[in-house]
Amino acid sequence: MLRCFILPFFVLGAPAFAQQEQAEIVITGRGLGTALGEGVYGTVVLDRERLTGSASNRLDEILKEVPGFQLFRRSDARSANPTSQGATLRALGGNASSRALLILDGVPQSDPFGGWINWPAFDPQRLGQVQVTRGGGSGANGPGALAGTIELFSASPEEFEGLTGIIAYGSRDSLDAHSGFGTTIGEAFLTLSGNYGRGDGFIPVVAEQRGPVDRPSPYEQASLSLRAVAPVAPGIELQASGLLFSDKRERGTAFTDNSTQGADGSLRLVGQRWSALGYVQKRDYYNSFAGVNAARTSVTQVSEQYDVPSTGLGARFEVRPDTGPMELRLGGDWRGTEGETRELFNFQNGIGTRRRIAGGETHTFGVFAEAAREIGAFTLSGGARTDRWLIRNGSLVESVVSTGAPLTSVHYADRSGWEPTARAGTAWRPAEGLTLRTAAYLGWRLPTLNELYRPFRVGADATAANPELQPERLQGVEAGLDYRPLPTLRLGATVFTNRLKAGIANVTLARGPGTFPGVGFVARGGEYRQRRNLDAIVATGVELDAGYELGSWSLSGGYSFTDAEVRASGAALPLNGLRPAQTPQHSLAGTVSWRGKAGQRAALTARYVGSQFEDDLNQQLLPDAFTVDAVASMPMTKALSVEARAENIGNARVVAGISGTGIIERATPRTLWIGVKLRD
Repeated sequence: MLRCFILPFFVLGAPAFAQQEQAEIVITGRGLGTALGEGVYGTVVLDRERLTGSASNRLDEILKEVPGFQLFRRSDARSANPTSQGATLRALGGNASSRALLILDGVPQSDPFGGWINWPAFDPQRLGQVQVTRGGGSGANGPGALAGTIELFSASPEEFEGLTGIIAYGSRDSLDAHSGFGTTIGEAFLTLSGNYGRGDGFIPVVAEQRGPVDRPSPYEQASLSLRAVAPVAPGIELQASGLLFSDKRERGTAFTDNSTQGADGSLRLVGQRWSALGYVQKRDYYNSFAGVNAARTSVTQVSEQYDVPSTGLGARFEVRPDTGPMELRLGGDWRGTEGETRELFNFQNGIGTRRRIAGGETHTFGVFAEAAREIGAFTLSGGARTDRWLIRNGSLVESVVSTGAPLTSVHYADRSGWEPTARAGTAWRPAEGLTLRTAAYLGWRLPTLNELYRPFRVGADATAANPELQPERLQGVEAGLDYRPLPTLRLGATVFTNRLKAGIANVTLARGPGTFPGVGFVARGGEYRQRRNLDAIVATGVELDAGYELGSWSLSGGYSFTDAEVRASGAALPLNGLRPAQTPQHSLAGTVSWRGKAGQRAALTARYVGSQFEDDLNQQLLPDAFTVDAVASMPMTKALSVEARAENIGNARVVAGISGTGIIERATPRTLWIGVKLRD
C-alpha cells in the first residue's frame, strides 16, 4: 500500500527537477499555514523538543501535559482497551468516542467504526509540532471538534534529515525502539521511519484484590511511516503519505486480548493559495471479553469480536483567494465511514453459541467560508459552515451459530439532516506583548457506528446500543488573554462556558439480575445501561498557561479547572445535576528542564489530576493522582547519547477504573528506561 502512494511522487516530481535552474523551490511539507483568524482562539503548542524528549515516548501521555486534555480512561495505550482511548477536553465527558478532533497533516484520525484514537500509530519522534486549540467549532477542519482540535504536524526536512535511531530497555522486560531516515532528492524530500515497542506488562488489578486468574498485561506495538514531498509545478508541491501499524494488548486475564491493524494513505497538493487532500483509512479490530467469578479463581470467555473491519474515506479542498487586506478561506470536505462488528456471544462450555453482525455507514458533506482581517490593533475573524449528514444501511443481525437460525434481523431506516455551525472571535492588542481574546462558536459530532449499533459488556455490566441517537451539538463562548512582558516570559488565561446539547452517554437504567432489551441477561451486581442523548452537559471553567526561560533553564506549566454538570430528564433524570462520568474538576501539569552547553539535557514533569467518578450515577469515586516523570540525556559522542527515563517515579497508584462489583484497576506503575540515541 505504501508503494502505491509513493509512486506518484516520483512520476509527478520528475518534471520539477528539470526546473531547478529556473527558480529556487522551497519545499515545506506543510499545508497552507496558520490562518490569520486562528489567533483569536486559545492554543497550546508542543514543540519538537517536548515531543521527542518525554519520559514515556508516547503521544497520549505527552498530551496529558496540556491541562484539560484527557482520555476516557486514565490508562495509557499500553494497557487500556483501545475502545477507552477517545480524547476530550474541558471535562465534557464522553465514552469511547473522541469529542476532540485529531488530525495529522490535515487527515482526521479517529477510528472509522468506533471514533476512538489508535495512539500507537503516532510516533512522537516523527512529529514536528502539535497544536491544541481548546474550544469547539473547528470551521475549516471539519466536524467533530466539540471540545477542541488537536493538530499533528509531521517533522520538516530539517528536523528529520539524516539517520536517527533509539533503543531503550525498560521495566518488566520492555523494549522501545525507533529508527528513521530522511533525505533530500533534488528539490524533494523523503522520510521513512518505524517504531516498535513491547513489554510483559503489569497486573492491572490492585494487589489486595488479585486472584489466581490475574496476570500481567503484555503489549506489542509497531508502526511504519513513509512520506514524500516533491514540487510538481512552480509553487505547487505534492505530499504523499503512507502509514501501517499493528497494536496487540491483553487486559490482565485469559480471554482479554485485543488487536488492531491499520493502513492509511493520503495525497495532498498544496499551492500558494489552495490545497486539495484525499485519504483512505483501513482498520481491522479484534477484541475478546472475559467474565471473572467473585473469588477471582476462574475466568470464562463471554464474547468475542472476531472481526471488525472498517473503512474511512475523505477529501478536502480549500482556497484562499487574494482579497487584499482581508484573508478569506473557502472550501468543502467529505468524510465517509463504513464498518461492522462481527462477534460471538452467549458462550457455553467455551464456545460462542450466538453470532452478531451489526454496522452501517455514515457520511458528512460540508462547505465552509471564513474571513479575517487586521484593523489597527484588532484582528477580527468570523466564519460559518453547513454540513449534510447521512446515516445509512444500519443493521443488526443475530443468529444461532450451530443452525444458522435467525434470532434478530433489524434493518434500520436511513436518516439524514443538516447542521449549520459558525464561529467568530476578536483579538485586541492594547499594548506591546498583550493580547485580549474573545470568541463564540458552535460545533457538532455525528454518532459513531459503534455507538449506534454495537451493544457491549465490561465484566458484569452490559450496555445496549441505540440506533436512534441524534448528533451532539455544542454552544460555547470564551474570553482570554496572552501576555508576554518579556521575550522569555509568557502568561495566558482563558475563561469559558460550553453547553453540549444531546451529549451521548452510557445511562444506567437498571441493575441485575434480569433480562434486558439489547443485551440479554445481566447477572446480579451488574448494571444495565444504554447509550442515550442527554439534555445537555454544561461545563464552565478557567485555563491557565505559563512559560519562563532563564539561561539554560526553562519552566512551563498549566492548570485547568472545570465545573461540569449534567442536565437530564426522562429515563436519565437520576443523572440531573451530577458530574459527567470520567471528568475531573482540576488538572495541573508542569515541566522544569535544563540544557547544558555540551548538549546535556534533563527534565522533570509533574502532573496532578483531580478525583473523578467512574460511573454516571457518581457512586464510584476515582481518587486524585499525582505523578512525576523524569528524563536525562548525556552525549557520548557527536552522534551518540545515553538516555535515562522514568515514568511515575513515586509509583503512585493511579486508579484507572472500578467495575460494577468494585474491582479496582490501576494505570501504569513506576517504569524505568535506559537507552541510547543515535543522530547522524
